[in-house]
Amino acid sequence: MGDRAKAAQQVDDVDAVTRAVLTASRLLVAVSARSLAAVEDRVTLPQFRLLVVLSTHGPAKLVVLANRLGVKPSTAMRMIDRLIASGLADRQTNPGNRRETVLRLTPEGRDLVQDVTGRRRREIEAIVRRIVPEQRVALVEALTAFNEAGSEPAVEAADSAMHPLGWEDALPSQTTAASQKPDEVSTGATGRSTQRSPEQSA
Repeated sequence: MGDRAKAAQQVDDVDAVTRAVLTASRLLVAVSARSLAAVEDRVTLPQFRLLVVLSTHGPAKLVVLANRLGVKPSTAMRMIDRLIASGLADRQTNPGNRRETVLRLTPEGRDLVQDVTGRRRREIEAIVRRIVPEQRVALVEALTAFNEAGSEPAVEAADSAMHPLGWEDALPSQTTAASQKPDEVSTGATGRSTQRSPEQSA
């Protein structure tokens, strides 16, 4: 096979993989939508994303949350206010600076995240079980390569402290939350930013 034919084959391979990933992403979006259907009267998808950030990273300040969500602080604050009104999140004094506040999940918010992600994981598992074992091995290898190419860290299978969807659940218990040092951006007592952080979306 000549160099031109090899180059054409490589392009075709990239296109085929891209189409397959896009198709899989549509399926995963549909799974995500179905997992949220039971709570759509309580939270929107953007609000749920904020709850997931709090579940994943623990208590955080306003600008950190906005950065991680890729939204303006004012947008994040509106979502936070609605979640607080729904009893899914609350504010607490920053133990490192009594003039500042941080945002965290309530037990009810944590239960909601676990319920949604648990249903999502169960549906994904049901799909995976319909794949023959040999293809599962190939799928793991392909997805691992894809995740590495996208700089997504691998999850250790034996880690029992993992969230139902595979990420580290850093939210402390309500009895220990006060001792955790929050991310280094302040909302201040009024919810306004008083200090900016270079930390970007996770």
